[in-house]
Amino acid sequence: MAKAPLTFSLTILLLSLAISLPSLNSQEFATKLSKRATWMIKREELTHLHFYFHDVIGGSKPTSVVVARAATTGSDPNRFGEVLVVDDRLTVGPNLSSRVVGRAQGMYALSDMGDKGDLVVFNFVFAEGRFSGSTLTVVGRDAVLSAEREVPVIGGTGVFRFARGYARTRTHLLDVKRGYVVEEYHVYVFHY
Repeated sequence: MAKAPLTFSLTILLLSLAISLPSLNSQEFATKLSKRATWMIKREELTHLHFYFHDVIGGSKPTSVVVARAATTGSDPNRFGEVLVVDDRLTVGPNLSSRVVGRAQGMYALSDMGDKGDLVVFNFVFAEGRFSGSTLTVVGRDAVLSAEREVPVIGGTGVFRFARGYARTRTHLLDVKRGYVVEEYHVYVFHY
């Protein structure tokens, strides 16, 4: 019995909306919709970004710190269950002294029991040029022992609103003794 008043209310609402909208014939409607869609498609662009990501785990000023560990993490060869929070430099070149273009802020969790694989959740926060103040968000699996990896870009802010794409990364330098890793990133992203 309660469905009848709800159905009646929805019908009245839809009729009210239909009456209040300006009347367009189907050709006019299709033309207006096409112009809007064309405008949106023309504005979307593909941007390629290239930078280096510096993860400093050791030393007196680490940019990546352990914030959680499972009870079994210490005995696991892959450190399964460890979670690290990062605030790493993004630079134009592979040297730590290269010009900084932004930061990678987020975390990664060692989440693969059988192989070296991390769950990464990063915001790339850009600090110069056209992209200054804009961010890109990547979330995905990073198979750290693979020569080249790929993680999805799931969104962004500023210039990168409605972003979608992917980031290809490879390890440029791995210094286990110093606790220092440099990864090269190529990011391909569609945005408006």
